[in-house]
Amino acid sequence: MGTNAVEVPSPQDFGQIFKFIGGYRISRAIYVVVELGIPDLLSAGPMHCHELAAKTDSDASTLYRVLRFLAGVGLVDEVGHQEFALTRLGSTLRTDVPGSASTAVRLWLSDFHWRTWGHLIHSVRTGKPAFNHVYGTGVFEYLRDNPDASAVFNAAMTGNTARSGMGVVERYDFSSARSIVDVGGGQGFLLATILRSNPSVRGVLFDLPEVVAGADQVIASVKDRCEVVGGSFFDAVPEGGNVYILRQIIHDWNDERAMTILRNCRAAMGAAGKVLLIERQIASDHREAMRVLHVDLEMLVNAGGMERTDDEYRSLFARAGFELTKIVPLQDGAGFSLFEGVPSR
Repeated sequence: MGTNAVEVPSPQDFGQIFKFIGGYRISRAIYVVVELGIPDLLSAGPMHCHELAAKTDSDASTLYRVLRFLAGVGLVDEVGHQEFALTRLGSTLRTDVPGSASTAVRLWLSDFHWRTWGHLIHSVRTGKPAFNHVYGTGVFEYLRDNPDASAVFNAAMTGNTARSGMGVVERYDFSSARSIVDVGGGQGFLLATILRSNPSVRGVLFDLPEVVAGADQVIASVKDRCEVVGGSFFDAVPEGGNVYILRQIIHDWNDERAMTILRNCRAAMGAAGKVLLIERQIASDHREAMRVLHVDLEMLVNAGGMERTDDEYRSLFARAGFELTKIVPLQDGAGFSLFEGVPSR
């Protein structure tokens, strides 16, 4: 037997692999309790399963089995007979917690999104998004035509931004900014966060018309300094900014499409200015990178994009006419970094 022979699996190894195989059960149980509003109901303290069932129009015995299962995961504790309390980990699912994970649960585990993961093998065989295979259209076109799904998506993006928005203003110096163009900025949470912390700066929120149509409430506190523009970043982006910021935009696309977006930013800012990408980067240690690799497969299945390494971002910048000048870890608990680029000389 050679020195590179694979070891015989132990009983513990089989236990571990079956935990991985059954991971979907945890995901679906979490989706159920979030949809029922259980984390919010438990925010005031422990409640009996029968009371929770009455408030959520559920079957008490079945709800108990789901909550008992999630107690094993660590999201709730059974503190009395069929009485449950929310744990600190479970509190991440409360809707009143800043950056609540409940919006991600409602997006990632919603029926329209969940179905595509059953077709991961299509993406592996073809290199194309399973979403298009399942629905006959791209994810962003689907969202445009399905307002309910779009509302879930936009809420998840706003919640996601809330987890890293303060990290951006705390760890990056915007003192040289005059006008910030938030490209693909959704409903403006990140831009509003930056403008509130930099009262002399003006901003432009740019995204598809149907997306920015819902921005008024989010940007209300900075509306006097924030212009809202609808359009496609594949066609052009607003001119005149000296900082162009793109949060989780480039990872949605392959290199060719990503370069189109970056080149449009390059053309809009002229010879001066900066582009700031807020993205996760893939670490060289695959086990360390697992959180980002999860998102990488998400991009494969649903959007056709990808997560990238530092070197891949450097190469992408160079091909689009930028020099990567700085990488700033945001230390936001979500693994994001800010990639700063300036026009190549």
